[in-house]
Amino acid sequence: MWYTYASLSALFASLTAIFAKVGVKDVNSDLATAIRTVVILIIAWMIVFYRGSITSITSLTKTNWIFLSLSGIATGLSWIFYFKALQLGKVSQVAPVDKLSVAFAIILSVIFLKEVLTFKVALGAILIITGTIVLIF
Repeated sequence: MWYTYASLSALFASLTAIFAKVGVKDVNSDLATAIRTVVILIIAWMIVFYRGSITSITSLTKTNWIFLSLSGIATGLSWIFYFKALQLGKVSQVAPVDKLSVAFAIILSVIFLKEVLTFKVALGAILIITGTIVLIF
């Protein structure tokens, strides 16, 4: 089931690039990011309330709050830089560079989460990096 959700994530991420490229034309990229963030905030909280997930908020630990907050900061910075890159560059170049996050995530997961780096995973990361270089040059 995770594959279905990951595939849908990739589909919507690709739409994000297309919609954002059109949306940031003649608009300050920081303002565009802020508008996008408000829309996401509203949708996320609607889903939380609809599914009744709000009741589990009291069970969050200090560690949960710290790392979810750090994740939010990283997401916000990612979006700010992504929108600025889209404003200045082509989607066909910006999107592949953004997807280097996959290779970075693999490397960071090995360093910080002690995940095992298999040959297959390492090869995949190298192919992603190589593919990105081919697409941007």
